Amino acid sequence: MGLLRAATVTLGLLLLWQALVWVTAVPPFILPSPQAVGATLVQRWPLLLGHASVTAAEILLGLLLGVLLGTIAALLLASATVLRRWLLPLLVASQAIPVFALAPLLVLWLGYGMASKVAMATLIIFFPVTAAFYDGLRRTDPGWLALAQTMGGTRYAILRHIAIPAALPAFTSGLRVATAVAPIGAVVGEWVGSSAGLGHLMLNANARMQTDLMFAALLVLTAMALLLYYAVDFLGRRLLPWLPESQPRS
Repeated sequence: MGLLRAATVTLGLLLLWQALVWVTAVPPFILPSPQAVGATLVQRWPLLLGHASVTAAEILLGLLLGVLLGTIAALLLASATVLRRWLLPLLVASQAIPVFALAPLLVLWLGYGMASKVAMATLIIFFPVTAAFYDGLRRTDPGWLALAQTMGGTRYAILRHIAIPAALPAFTSGLRVATAVAPIGAVVGEWVGSSAGLGHLMLNANARMQTDLMFAALLVLTAMALLLYYAVDFLGRRLLPWLPESQPRS
């Protein structure tokens, strides 16, 4: 049923898109028809695939680093009071700086290659993971913690066996958010300066008025983002089968 609904929604959007093109008679260089975009998608598939592989690598590396750094930061915030007093205000203050404004600096410092795009994606992913996981850690049931302390559990043992498992649902939610925003960092970095990637391809296509190619690249990027999101969601449901939303519905 889920696939049927997705197919129905997709078909409805395509029909609405085609109807808009017919009714407005807008020039193809402003809004190409779904048929034109589909033809470009097929004809230019090798080009799109090559640029998509670059963007996918940037997204996956940024996701890996962002989740790793976010997890470490959340654990430090939850387990070390002294570090929390210094790191938490710094973490909150860092969000006052628009991440997009850092893209030109990252390109300047790290170059036009993959490193600056991975760094951009990492910065965007880092905060949702840190905030969600830390919130889950500090909301662990006080009764569980008190019982563990009464039974002589060490701080490390309590963190490992009680706090972290209890915070996994919140961590999974943060990971879903991070997965949804991960492509933004890579594409913005490619727009600022790059030699490959879907963002680079879209920018060049826009400059050449190849709107059909730009839409085709956007569709490929959307498909990648959805695939990554649902893959993470599937893994989360598999690894956390006790969550209420992961239970089968009647």
